[in-house]
Amino acid sequence: MVSNAEELLEKLLVQNEVKGAMFKMKEDPRITKVGKFIRKTSIDELPQLWNVIRGEMSLVGPRPPLPREVELYSNYDKLRLKVSPGCTGLWQVSGRSNLSFDEMIELDLEYIESRGLWLDVKLILRTIKIMIFPNSAY
Repeated sequence: MVSNAEELLEKLLVQNEVKGAMFKMKEDPRITKVGKFIRKTSIDELPQLWNVIRGEMSLVGPRPPLPREVELYSNYDKLRLKVSPGCTGLWQVSGRSNLSFDEMIELDLEYIESRGLWLDVKLILRTIKIMIFPNSAY
């Protein structure tokens, strides 16, 4: 991203393409050409493995939200915060950028209700497939 990305965000919030407490914009002007490639291949997620090693995150779980997003959460939305955040999850492999904020919440809560080793293994394998064959992440 460009160096002043957070400053530019304030002006771009009116162009948010997702309803709810999450910002998504397909043609986000803050993202550089290299950044688009990095996002499309999801290699920008690799540093989160350090957080997993440190015990701050899980490999699988709801995506960690930004503090400014949590400020906008309803009590229902906050239910997704009851478990450790993860590098990948049901939402990330089920459509990611093509899903609404409400769909993300529902998928995260579905994962929380049915989580277990077998589901985690399946989600990790689906994540690897998406990294090898990039999808429409933005």
